[in-house]
Amino acid sequence: MVRSNFHLRKVLSAVPRYGFAVASVAIALAPGLVLQHYKFNDVELPLFLFAVALTAWHAGVGPAILSIVLSTACFDFFFATPIYTFYVAFADLPNVIFLVSFAALIVWFSSIRHSAERQLRQARDQLQMEVLERTQQASLLNLTHDTIIVRDMGFVVMYWNSGAQELYGWAPEEAVGKRSDELLGTHFPESIDEIRAELLRTGRWEGEVTRTKADGTEVVVASRWSLRRDEQERPVAIMETSNDITEHKRREEEIRGLNQELAQRSTELEATNKELEAFAYSVSHDLRAPLRHIAGYAELLQKRASSALDEKSRRYMTTILDSAKRMGNLIDDLLTFSRIGRVETQRTLVNLEQLVKEAVGEVRLETAGRDIAWKITTLPVCYGDRSMLKIVLVNLLSNAIKFTRTRPRAEIEIGCAARTQGEAEVFVRDNGVGFDMKYANKLFGVFQRLHQPDEFEGTGIGLATVQRVIHRHGGKVRAEGVVDQGAIFYFSVSKP
Repeated sequence: MVRSNFHLRKVLSAVPRYGFAVASVAIALAPGLVLQHYKFNDVELPLFLFAVALTAWHAGVGPAILSIVLSTACFDFFFATPIYTFYVAFADLPNVIFLVSFAALIVWFSSIRHSAERQLRQARDQLQMEVLERTQQASLLNLTHDTIIVRDMGFVVMYWNSGAQELYGWAPEEAVGKRSDELLGTHFPESIDEIRAELLRTGRWEGEVTRTKADGTEVVVASRWSLRRDEQERPVAIMETSNDITEHKRREEEIRGLNQELAQRSTELEATNKELEAFAYSVSHDLRAPLRHIAGYAELLQKRASSALDEKSRRYMTTILDSAKRMGNLIDDLLTFSRIGRVETQRTLVNLEQLVKEAVGEVRLETAGRDIAWKITTLPVCYGDRSMLKIVLVNLLSNAIKFTRTRPRAEIEIGCAARTQGEAEVFVRDNGVGFDMKYANKLFGVFQRLHQPDEFEGTGIGLATVQRVIHRHGGKVRAEGVVDQGAIFYFSVSKP
């Protein structure tokens, strides 16, 4: 049904065109007959040819062919002898042939013209659509804040969007038609020949370029080029998009300068630390000899003259010996602290459970006569220097033993608080005297103490040593405590 309606509409639309062919021939026939009546000969051929041409011009090829057939028939019937018959005499045959041939030629030319017109209309419509599309694209490109410039292969600007105007300061009418590198005073990171070669080879180029704005200021932009080729793969245009990175580059330069200054200061600080460590080691080592003499002669004096001394003098001698002993401990701790900064760490797999048992055994002498409940939970295998980690555990356990001395039953726990993919956090908890958290930042400093020497002995170097060892292993130390409710010390270690 649909197909029948389509054919019907097609037939109905063709009727006026073919009717035009019949009318054109009829109009040409009428004056021809009139002129023949008045003895005007040889005018009918031009009239029929005009009718064919008119039909071909306005109605197309099909109606034009009909007009040729009708014109030939009318010429033969009305004008070729014998008239009023369709018989063609030999004498009129050239005229008939001429009519048919010339009319066919007219139709052929007309068909060519119609074809050319149709192609022109299609090309015009296509051009209008392309212009509309390009206009819409240009409008969209103008909406972006990015800088977009289109150049031909000679670097002459063909398109300049609002982002380019905003960045560089030139309006499109000032920039289009000029060479972009000359207009912007562009400084490329490499030669323009190398850039062009890469662009032709890969179709793209990216780099940082320096340009001068309309007001004379310089900007650094991150520039990205894309090559456009035509249907024959010939390069025809370059589209560039860019972003202003001037502030970013300035900050990079500042950071680079700060890094250089930091590296220099780190080098100076490292040298100073080494000098301080060498000085501390030298002083500590040199103090041992006179200290041994003081302690030795004081002991001899105490043994030989003890009976001759009164109570106050004997107390003085005891004070001298205790101070010498404390000074010896301080020197030993300083030497240990200094040595940790100089010795290279020998990292291996360390079984922390086994290491804790060894450390507990080492501090057993400090627990004589004490009621201490030890709790050691499951500990992981870690990666570090075994001897240094043992120093950490011994110091933390000694602290726990010392600061639980006032408790009738001490409780000391060693365990693992948290575990991640590559790290574990070990803790030592006690139920001792604890500390005020507002002083927590002082705990790990050298010679820093939160209690008086007559309350709890110590040099104030043990926790500083713990921190130095853990920092050298890339870990962290921290502490939590409450006054008279105990303390917890944490340190992190790497897992294999």
